[in-house]
Amino acid sequence: MTKLFAYPGYARFWGADTVSTFGTYITTVAMPTLAVVVLKASDTQVGLLNGARWTPYLLFGLLAGVVADRYRRRPILVATDLVRGTLLAVVAVLAAVHIVNIYELTGFVFVFGALSLLYDAAHQSYLPRLVPPTSLTVANARLEQTTALAQTTGPFLGGSLVAALGAPLSMVIDAVSYLASGLTLATIRVPEPVPHAESRNLRNELREGLRFVYKQPIMRAYALTLHARFFFASIIGTVFTLFVLRDLGSGSPRAAFGLGLVLAAGGVGAVIGNGMSQRLGRNGVGRIMVAERVAEPFAWSLAALALNGAAGWAMVAGAQFFAWLALGASGPNEMAYRQSATPDRLQGRVNATVRSLNWGTITFGAPIGGLLAQHLGYRPAMWVGIGGMAVAGVIALLSPMRRARVTEVLADSGEAGASEAGTAETGTAAETGTAAGTDAAEVGA
Repeated sequence: MTKLFAYPGYARFWGADTVSTFGTYITTVAMPTLAVVVLKASDTQVGLLNGARWTPYLLFGLLAGVVADRYRRRPILVATDLVRGTLLAVVAVLAAVHIVNIYELTGFVFVFGALSLLYDAAHQSYLPRLVPPTSLTVANARLEQTTALAQTTGPFLGGSLVAALGAPLSMVIDAVSYLASGLTLATIRVPEPVPHAESRNLRNELREGLRFVYKQPIMRAYALTLHARFFFASIIGTVFTLFVLRDLGSGSPRAAFGLGLVLAAGGVGAVIGNGMSQRLGRNGVGRIMVAERVAEPFAWSLAALALNGAAGWAMVAGAQFFAWLALGASGPNEMAYRQSATPDRLQGRVNATVRSLNWGTITFGAPIGGLLAQHLGYRPAMWVGIGGMAVAGVIALLSPMRRARVTEVLADSGEAGASEAGTAETGTAAETGTAAGTDAAEVGA
C-alpha cells in the first residue's frame, strides 16, 4: 500500500473512490427499500427499475468510450461526480416529501446511469496513467479491497440508517459522498495531456474499439463469457433482493436491516478474495478468471436452496459470501489483464465496450428476473439464472481464456497488445450494485 501511495495522484484517486463507494452501499439498501416498501412497487416494476440503471450502457456505452479517449479523463471524473451528487440529493428530498412515484424514480435512475457510464469509462482508463503496468494488479486489488470493506460495513450501516431515518434521508449521505469524491479528484495534479487522434471519424473510432475486444481469441472469450455472466447475474440479483425482502423478510421495514447484513457477508468474502488475488494471479491470471466463472453458480445455488427461518438467512448470507469470494479473487486480475493489454489511446473505448455490454445486458436481465419472479416464483427464477451462469462457466472452461496474462509493459498498438496478452500460459502479478455482485467487485467489468 505504501509503495502505491508513493505514486503521485494514486492516494487521492483511491481516497475519492473510497468515499464514494461507502456512500454507494447505503443507497444499495435504500433504493430497493424505497421502491418495495415505500412506493409498493410490483416485482416487474422493481425489475424495470434495476434495468433502467444500466440501459444507458447499452444505448450509449460505445460513445462514452470515444469521449473518454478524445478528452482528458480527470475533468470527466470530477464533473460526473459533482452532478451525480446533486441529482441524488434532489431525488432524496423529493422522496422525503412524497412527491415521487416509481416511474419518476425509474427516470432518475436512467439519468444517473448515463452519468455513471461516462464516469466509469474515464475511471478505469485513468488508473494506468497513475501507476506503472506491473503495479496494476495490486492497484486494482487495493481499490477492490476498499470496495469489499465498504460492502461489509456499508449495507449494515445502510440498513441501520434506513430503519432509523427512512430511505430518502439515507440517500442524502450518498449524495454527499459523490460531492466529496469529485472535489478530491479535482486536486490530482498528475500531468494528463490532451489526447491526440489522427482521425476524428466516429464510426472508425467505434470500430477500432470493437475490433480490439472481439478479434483476438483470448480477449474475445474473456469479454463474451463476462457478458453472459452479467446477464444471468442480473436475473439472480433482481430475484435475490425480492426474495430476501419479501419472502425471508416478510415485507417488513425491518427486512432492510436483514438485507444489509446479508450483503455485508458478501463484503467479507470479497475482502478475503481480494487479499488472495495477487498470489493467485501468479499461478495464471487466465486460470483464476475461468475459476470464477465456474465457481459462482455453485455459490448462488445456496440461495435457491435456502430454508425458512434463521437457516434460510444463513444460507443466503453464505451465497453472498462465496460468490463474492470468487469475484474478489478474480476481479483485480481481470482488470489488470485488460488494462495492460490495451494501449492508452484505446483504454476508453475498450473499457467502455466491455462495460457497456456487461451492464447493458442488465437492461434485459433485470426485467426478465422480475417477470420470472412474478410468474414462476422466486426460487425457480433464481435457478434459471444459475443454470445460465453455469453454461457460461463451462464455455469459459473450454475456451483459450485460461492462457491470459498480465503484460509487463502497456501495449503500444491495438493488434500487438491483444496478441501478446493472449499467448502466455501464466500471468505475472504486478475491479454499485445488485445483490448478485454486478456493481462493486465487477469481475473486471
